[in-house]
Amino acid sequence: MSQSDVSESQDGESPPMEIAASTGRRGRGAGGGAAARRQARTGQRPVSLPFVTRNLPPTDILSLEAIEVIEANADTLMEEVGVEYREDPEALKLWKDAGADVKGERVRFPKGLCRELMKTAPSTFTQHARNPARNVEIGGPHTVFAPVYGPPFVRGIDGERRYAAIEDFRNLVKLAYMAPALHHSGGTVCEPVDIPVNKRHLDMVYSHIRYSDKPFMGSVTAPERAEDTVKMAGIVFGEEFVDKNCVTISLINCNSPLVMDATMLGALKVYARANQATVISPFIVGGAMSPVTVAGTLSQVLCEATSAIAFSQLCRPGAPVVMGTFATAISMQSGAPVFGTPEPAQVLMGAAQFARRYNLPFRSGGALTGSKVPDAQAAYESANTLWPAMLGGVNFMLHAAGWLEGGLVSSYEKLVMDADQLAAHQKFAAGVDMSENAQAMDAIREVGPGSHYLGATHTRENFQTAFHVSAVADNNSFEQWELEGSKRAEDRAGETARRWLEQYEAPPLDEGIDEALQAFMREKKDSMPDAFG
Repeated sequence: MSQSDVSESQDGESPPMEIAASTGRRGRGAGGGAAARRQARTGQRPVSLPFVTRNLPPTDILSLEAIEVIEANADTLMEEVGVEYREDPEALKLWKDAGADVKGERVRFPKGLCRELMKTAPSTFTQHARNPARNVEIGGPHTVFAPVYGPPFVRGIDGERRYAAIEDFRNLVKLAYMAPALHHSGGTVCEPVDIPVNKRHLDMVYSHIRYSDKPFMGSVTAPERAEDTVKMAGIVFGEEFVDKNCVTISLINCNSPLVMDATMLGALKVYARANQATVISPFIVGGAMSPVTVAGTLSQVLCEATSAIAFSQLCRPGAPVVMGTFATAISMQSGAPVFGTPEPAQVLMGAAQFARRYNLPFRSGGALTGSKVPDAQAAYESANTLWPAMLGGVNFMLHAAGWLEGGLVSSYEKLVMDADQLAAHQKFAAGVDMSENAQAMDAIREVGPGSHYLGATHTRENFQTAFHVSAVADNNSFEQWELEGSKRAEDRAGETARRWLEQYEAPPLDEGIDEALQAFMREKKDSMPDAFG
């Protein structure tokens, strides 16, 4: 598992940089899949989809009474038990000055204090990409799909499981760039262990900037690495633009149960003060890091998340922040985490209701599985985590593609398979088309009783875009499938990954910006010895 698990700008300006051309029409709706389906059939370069704008209301699973009970329980936890803010005297002072009860490293919060502080956080915000056509809206009716985050291993196209290297990192960034339904480049798409620990964040952030022009995530493994991310973003966008606009988003995990550690706090302070977005996500394995019940877990999630979100606003009121949770269950027989089960889905959907209650964007979900390979187990478990996330109204979906083995492995093949499913989810989220064409009254009149629609005028005019067509699934006859090599879904996904990497062309990046980034990286790397521990 991971350690940290076309829009106008917010001030009406555009970042001072060379703008890369959009790779496709950038609409605001959740549709736009026709071109992507055509390229899947013809082998042409993929055409990107815009971020999702859901036209379906989110599903609420908690009654008002249940919400009030869980919120009251969370208030009690915050007052009586509190949260430890470890090894950070500045954080403790900020809380004491804000009116919290601070004893040692334990912080207890008067009822309503955190909810009042959270009111300065924006309900929605734009994360700017270096190509403004790829800006994303986080919050409201929008969903942004981001790839897997954090694994130390990869499973390559050849099926080999190995430690990840920087070349794998670059390849996964390129695949995410090529995947039509991935709207975001992500963050630590894998952990490149061939580069020293204290220097690899520079290469990772640079890879996102150089090999993609989608939005990206920053480093959180040390405060100074978060500072490097902000400085590199300043080279790309301009320091003044960065101070006024969100250009990076970063994952801050609460160390459940009820702990904020110095590493996460340090990164959180850097990003919040720089006006950059953070995702506050309790990392929950139910039964080990929270109670075994959904209601008990939600009370703890609420306590942890709201305290850290409120802290972000102590650092800089108005800093963009996303309420999140990563929740899974534990096997009471083996102690291993399990995925795709009902209870974590209920935690996700319940937590999303609280995010809407507090007028905050929400993060959760993903194509999660404990399977070691992209097999039937992986497909079922991934589907059972993707659907609750989409129905529950997740705004920022991390781990949406490529996750295997409980987050230990990033898979080339599964990234392609998951991204294919994300395109289907995007079509579903568009809702039911009620246009005159979609009502199809002329078609029904033309066909009449007892005939068929295959040759109808309406069918001929709409067949190319009427239905979502998977770019990975095989729906031919058995004989045709056998003639073409009896390929499994992962085999076809591997072929797609190879083709995407062959077709990949880096988006334009101003040479001066590239030179400045590399000079910054050289200076930082030369200033410290290698450290692999």
